[in-house]
Amino acid sequence: MSSQSAHVETYFAEGAGIRSWLLTTDHKRIAWLYLVSLTGFFFLGGFFAVLMRIELATPAGDLVSDAVYNRLFSLHGIIMVWFFLVPSIPASLGNFLLPLMIGARDLAFPRVNLASWYVFIIGSGFALASVVAGGVDTGWTFYTPLSSLYSDSFVSTAALGVFIVGFSTIMTGINFIVTVHKLRAPGLTWFRLPIFVWTLYATSLVMVLATPVLAASLILIVLERVFGIGIFNPDLGGDPLLFQHLFWFYSHPAVYIMILPGMGVVSEVLPCFSRRPLFGYTSVALASMAIAVLGFLVWGHHMFVSGQSTYAGVVFSFLSFCVAIPSAIKVFNWSLTLRKGEITFEAPMLYSLFFLALFTFGGLAGLALAALGFDVHVHDTYFVVAHFHYIMVGGMVMAFMAGIHFWWPKMTGRLYAENWGRVAAVTSLVGFNLTFFPQFVLGYLGMPRRYHTYPPEFQFWHVLSSAGAVVLAIGYLMPLFYLGWSLFRGAKAPANPWGATGLEWQTSSPPPPHNFEVTPVVTRPAYDYPMKGLQHERYSPHRREDA
Repeated sequence: MSSQSAHVETYFAEGAGIRSWLLTTDHKRIAWLYLVSLTGFFFLGGFFAVLMRIELATPAGDLVSDAVYNRLFSLHGIIMVWFFLVPSIPASLGNFLLPLMIGARDLAFPRVNLASWYVFIIGSGFALASVVAGGVDTGWTFYTPLSSLYSDSFVSTAALGVFIVGFSTIMTGINFIVTVHKLRAPGLTWFRLPIFVWTLYATSLVMVLATPVLAASLILIVLERVFGIGIFNPDLGGDPLLFQHLFWFYSHPAVYIMILPGMGVVSEVLPCFSRRPLFGYTSVALASMAIAVLGFLVWGHHMFVSGQSTYAGVVFSFLSFCVAIPSAIKVFNWSLTLRKGEITFEAPMLYSLFFLALFTFGGLAGLALAALGFDVHVHDTYFVVAHFHYIMVGGMVMAFMAGIHFWWPKMTGRLYAENWGRVAAVTSLVGFNLTFFPQFVLGYLGMPRRYHTYPPEFQFWHVLSSAGAVVLAIGYLMPLFYLGWSLFRGAKAPANPWGATGLEWQTSSPPPPHNFEVTPVVTRPAYDYPMKGLQHERYSPHRREDA
């Protein structure tokens, strides 16, 4: 199959100039435009995080002032959440793989796909303008009345940036939904779809239904700041808690916009490297849809101490425990997929196993926060910060890295240095736990978040966390170098270097401009293939093909 790629024109051959990339309607090239943009924002947001951790290595605020520190954690959150985590997997891997996985030539609306990237760039321009102008000090949540009345930072500029990027998210979601409904290959029924497609579909529904609520909330903040309209200002008849309800009605489903695609990636990687079909395919698919639906019903667990009704708090606590059930179904099914498998530990598998461990631990911490009594104790402390990062960084970023490594040969036609990938995965795991596990301890001991000075008795845990941030940064920088090197010097990849199943592996690496020479016909479910005993067909990191 490796010889096949040498004789097929690839999507890279459509044109090498900047113009050919900026005006392309090929979903694979648009995925690269997103990937490059998202990588830039990931490291920019990470840079602000490193500055924060350097400041917190000592109890005194001796590196930056309190006002600058407020801007650092706000910009870190705004950039990481809105400009990396939310679009990361859907806009990059989802864009590249969805048509390939369903046997289509492209997404349903190729021009809308390209327009979504331009909208993303315009919105990110506003966010970067707020950075250059002096930053934002409201946190990524833009809580009122600080954001609408008292902040003298560039709230309106950043809010408009997030507002505009929301349209990019909606455009992507609509495109994915229509593509899954209308462009599946003959024979590819709903319950023959790969789980990654199921999670992209569920994510797209959340994108389309929830994002307008966020957009409306941010516009109301801008209107109150600019025109003095009494929406959230109690002096003018407004209600500051109204913003929290609106914001979290979007932002809790947004957690699943971030994590659901990562679950889909792991559902593809674990069966491949354990040589077993995914255990409980139907339950995993339905659990993805259940998470998307239940995610709309639990926003109030962010507001247990806001003054909402105690009875409402009990209801939201109960629903928060309910939303953990479909996630637990996935974890048990992933674990049973590994049982009696012929497991090998390539980089994608390591990242996926680390996702499984960190997501499970972070999810259990989320159940603790869903309990009313415990949440009151640790609310607004580093315990919440640790929980959020175990899900979003330990979970989503690990899954993102698993997906990048797994499909890198398909995307580029090149093989990366497998041993370096393993080292980077382990380094990221060590650095992550050293960074964020001490924050659980800090939060339980009462250390509030968003403070740049603290009592000396907390310094030991902060030093551990800051040291871990350096290790974690190294773990994230390493793939930038060895994957970049593989683009130009890596060995050529065969069509299916992992011995994986799925339509995307039935075409050349990299794929031709229209994905398939002949439209494939699907005759059996995505995971109903003989998988054991295929190791001899898979890429060995010690075997090099002709470059």
